[in-house]
Amino acid sequence: MSFNGKVVWITGASSGIGEALALQLSELGAKIVLSARNIEALENVAQRCKNETFIVPLDLSTSASLDVKVNDVISHFGKIDILVNNGGISQRGLAAETAIEIDRKIMEVNYFGNIALTKALLPYFQKQQNGKIVVISSLSGKFGFFLRSAYAASKFALVGFYESLRLEEEKNNISVHLVFPGFIKTNISQNAVNSDGKAHEKLDENQDKGISPELCAQKLIKRNSEIIEE
Repeated sequence: MSFNGKVVWITGASSGIGEALALQLSELGAKIVLSARNIEALENVAQRCKNETFIVPLDLSTSASLDVKVNDVISHFGKIDILVNNGGISQRGLAAETAIEIDRKIMEVNYFGNIALTKALLPYFQKQQNGKIVVISSLSGKFGFFLRSAYAASKFALVGFYESLRLEEEKNNISVHLVFPGFIKTNISQNAVNSDGKAHEKLDENQDKGISPELCAQKLIKRNSEIIEE
């Protein structure tokens, strides 16, 4: 696999799939840009990576200063090869009981924050006539589920945006790949937002029975290596 020397920027890298991808890609020779809100957790991940890392704190609920963050990464590593848009939050609440402010919050993080980072990076990929964007979606990006109306809406929105972007940027040798994991045993359900805006703080049964993030990352890298490789 030709990950050696590649610069991979991973959002949501402080835990779960993002953390597992960072550790495994680092072992394969990639240089990793770690982004999330929890700086202490990012530092813990960085310490366990086998190759060079660069921590870029990032709150997807605000798109301020993303151009500066992109420039910071390029100044540090000299390039960016791959963006893995993995960060986001889930939901556990009936649509009828969920205030519209919660819907807006989830869309701000999962959709607007996601595409804002992509748009900030896109001019650089266009200039170098190369780049790969990997979007970690969800089965909720294909099917609606109970208690996840806003979450599913945000994931559906990503599909529409990135399928369109893929067509537009093919001429610039920029590839766009959507990934739809099933149930993965991460803390996404504990961190999910209830209808009252508070954290769910429960591990869902389906989540508990899901595969490990390490196995998910391994499958993503091995079975879908064309996503990341030249």
